[in-house]
Amino acid sequence: MSQKRSSLMPGGVENLRRRSVAEAPEHCVDPEHHFQFPQRHFQSDRLCAGSQHPEMGTVETPPPDSSTHHFCHCTPKCFLTVPHRDNCVDHDQHHQFPRRQSQTDRLCVGPQHPEIGTVEISSPDVSARHFCHNVPKCYLTVPHRGGQAISGWSTSSRYGEDGWHEGTTKTTVKVDNEVEAHREANNYKFGFRKWKGNVTEKPIEDQSDTIKELHSDLSIVKSHEGSVVTFGNIVYVFLFGWWISLIYFVICPVMFLTIFGAPYGKLCLKMAWFFFWPFGKLVEKVICIFLSIPCRISTYVWLLLGYPVLVVVHSLVCIISWLLVFTIPVAKMNARTLSTVLLMAPEDVNIHTVEKISGCKTRVILCCYQAFNAYYYKYTLQGINIFGLNLLPLVLATLVIGYTDYDHKYFSPEVKFATAITSIIPLSYYIGMGIASISAQSNFALGAVVNATFGSITELTFYITALLQGHRLANKCYEEVVKAALTGTLLGCILFIPGVCMIVGGIKHREQKFNSRSAGVSSALLFISIGGVFAPTLFSKTFGNLMPLVYTISVLLPAAYIIGLIFTLKTHSHIYDIQISDDHRDHAHGHHVVHWSRWRALGVLIVATVLMACCADLSTTNIEPMLTNYSISQYFIGVTVLAMVPELPEIVNGVQFALQNNISLSLEVGSCIAVQVCMIQIPLLILFNVFFDVGFVLLFSDIHLWASIFSVILVNYIFMDGKCDYFQGTALVVVYLILLALYFFAPSPKSC
Repeated sequence: MSQKRSSLMPGGVENLRRRSVAEAPEHCVDPEHHFQFPQRHFQSDRLCAGSQHPEMGTVETPPPDSSTHHFCHCTPKCFLTVPHRDNCVDHDQHHQFPRRQSQTDRLCVGPQHPEIGTVEISSPDVSARHFCHNVPKCYLTVPHRGGQAISGWSTSSRYGEDGWHEGTTKTTVKVDNEVEAHREANNYKFGFRKWKGNVTEKPIEDQSDTIKELHSDLSIVKSHEGSVVTFGNIVYVFLFGWWISLIYFVICPVMFLTIFGAPYGKLCLKMAWFFFWPFGKLVEKVICIFLSIPCRISTYVWLLLGYPVLVVVHSLVCIISWLLVFTIPVAKMNARTLSTVLLMAPEDVNIHTVEKISGCKTRVILCCYQAFNAYYYKYTLQGINIFGLNLLPLVLATLVIGYTDYDHKYFSPEVKFATAITSIIPLSYYIGMGIASISAQSNFALGAVVNATFGSITELTFYITALLQGHRLANKCYEEVVKAALTGTLLGCILFIPGVCMIVGGIKHREQKFNSRSAGVSSALLFISIGGVFAPTLFSKTFGNLMPLVYTISVLLPAAYIIGLIFTLKTHSHIYDIQISDDHRDHAHGHHVVHWSRWRALGVLIVATVLMACCADLSTTNIEPMLTNYSISQYFIGVTVLAMVPELPEIVNGVQFALQNNISLSLEVGSCIAVQVCMIQIPLLILFNVFFDVGFVLLFSDIHLWASIFSVILVNYIFMDGKCDYFQGTALVVVYLILLALYFFAPSPKSC
């Protein structure tokens, strides 16, 4: 490659400071795809930036001779910057860019220019020792292509000359505080549960306008653009408005008939018209002195005859609209009416449109413009997502009906099973949030232990309770269901979760790139896991006695998992190339509050684990009719419902990562679970069987064996190039559905 000289037009490059930035366009083409530079010297770097960039201007790199084959077509940016020393002293021993003896082009940003300072590009015939005094920042440019550093280029660093590897993308993560930095870094660590939500809370004034709107007070009158006649508001009229208004119309004459309650009859009439269409209207409290008329007797009549009925009505509306999530504004409006408006003196209540101006001094109590907001899926209370909060009553209902209705007089076993298996979803969410909170506030060793233990507690509680239930009933069908659930978790995490994430991310971002080096580590561990788990099955088909091999594998698999943790977390953590931006250090301390302290998170983990064990016990107790009285194969029940329902929170996290163009984390979600199933959960089941013989034997049917092996081979092929799109995701999902069809039509196990 020949030496070049580059020129840079003035423009702001403040974003180049303090951290490495990697941005690569699609049109920066380098025909020499195989850069095989030896390890010590190289030709000068190249800068490719097209004229379209609004800040940087045009950067041209003309080839000095025909031997250079670089084409940059309308490229906004095509370079990777590496922070150099403060005084821009470039000695041979400091930054040894390997291969081919030549100079390195340098960008030295000086103080002279008001935006970026003076830009100097070193001449190729000048000595390698360059001194740029009074320069606040200096960057060495490194070739970059497709979001990844070109293979063969490396920098001397704490990791040696192999600091950057082929397929490794430097990821700079922006966070708001130290705890979030730790949580985000844990997301990229092997063996740590991937978590989307924050574990700290930002002040409301620092959050986005969307979040501010979700937490806004209904007593604040905001400017509203556009019409209030929307689809959501019209739906409100049919769901709630008409019958709430009708009840007020019914109560109105009752209050007039009592004579003393006539003032509240007038209030009911006003509230009836308000609740039929409350949008764009104000409910105010009049604070003029001459209107403050005491009405003691009428208040008693109201509290005895009118208010109790409306308590029931508004409470019912609050519950329904809150559970529907997207209609939470309706719940807030009814709650404010019940707690404030209906307890005010009727003469103090004034209702009018926003445009109308009241003649007296008033205070706004209620103002609503919309009944439906699609962003309420982001709504949180004390760091708990609204869906996780709304499903808590289901857990309590499951425990009540499960442990009180023993004879199935009121609820069938199928209903109890459905509620119990669904209750596992919010409990999995709370366990995941507890793990993330503890890990973010602890060192990596404690975080790894917590993730390895509690990260598998959801599945283990179900597996152990099912094996115990089968042992009590002397029914081997439960063991087959557990093995089907284990296989179903593997297939779902290897095929379905990555496939769905690739489809969603590919539709939004067209093509996504991930760290193929870290994906290769996960693929290798998957091969080891599948080989170890199914080795006894292959061994038994040939030699018969498999128990010594089972015990050997139950020791080797956890050992391999620990070695994987050491490799990815300590000795080779740089393969993930994660850099946490330190911008949060510029903010004042104390503005962010941790949702859950370590002790609170530990308490949540313990309570959620106990409740999980109860729900797992109820699900296994009430699954028996489904195993005996239904024509559906027990294989299918195990690989679908029992395997994938506990993983729904992980699927949601993976999809959210993919939507944020962070497909690397999406793929790690499934790989991490699959590896933990094989290297932690199955050895623990074997260990449990040693101390309490429930008849669990690590012998899988042929359908489980070949489905798992084929899935691992397929996903390893998909991960090879470090790129994915919706077509590859569709291929994975289609294969998963084919395997589900195979299980659906497969005959039941012999033991069932």
